[in-house]
Amino acid sequence: MRLLVIEDDPTIAEPLRTGLLREGFEVDLVDTGADALAAGACDLVLLDLGLPDLDGRVVCRHLRERSNVPIIVVTARGEEVDRVTLLELGADDYVVKPFGFRELVARIRAVLRRTGGDRLRDGDALRIDVGRLQIDTRTRNVSYDGRPVALTPKEHDLLVYLARDPDAVHTREQIIDVVWDENWWGSTKTLDVHIASLRKKLAPEIIETVRGVGFRLVDAATST
Repeated sequence: MRLLVIEDDPTIAEPLRTGLLREGFEVDLVDTGADALAAGACDLVLLDLGLPDLDGRVVCRHLRERSNVPIIVVTARGEEVDRVTLLELGADDYVVKPFGFRELVARIRAVLRRTGGDRLRDGDALRIDVGRLQIDTRTRNVSYDGRPVALTPKEHDLLVYLARDPDAVHTREQIIDVVWDENWWGSTKTLDVHIASLRKKLAPEIIETVRGVGFRLVDAATST
């Protein structure tokens, strides 16, 4: 697996690169946002927000606009609003400085498992049709009412999870455990952010809130 590490502090970047190489990853290291956007293909991006030339959120947004590559943001900012904003921009996870190296490696491997080629379990259908909603899990293409819908990787994962069992009610805890992972320790408000985004991109009524429980995907054939 090839990682793109975007970090401008050499006292962090070099030990991090050495450690990741020791863990068996290939590592491309850059120290500016411009170099990050010019870098070649990789399997995961580790993005520090405090870059000297571009705001890390801008880099995150541009990377997401052109690719589905998983992105883990490294930030010293502890405010929840920053975390939610980053997840809205398409980041798959975040780590707050200072962090432990073992924790970081665990986060990297967890994100790669969730977004990698083993995403589909045995017996999972490659195509999901729920009324006017069509999902191709192999190509990750989504259409609604015949029009293509562009989703972030996390939005896609959330929609697939709900669509595999339409009309069933899924608790917030179940969704977080499966779509993020059982070790997620961020705010569950990120789930509400992603639900709101899916409603905006598809149809407001397609995902129903079951008060005090969770959410369910309404059969798109009957939604108006």
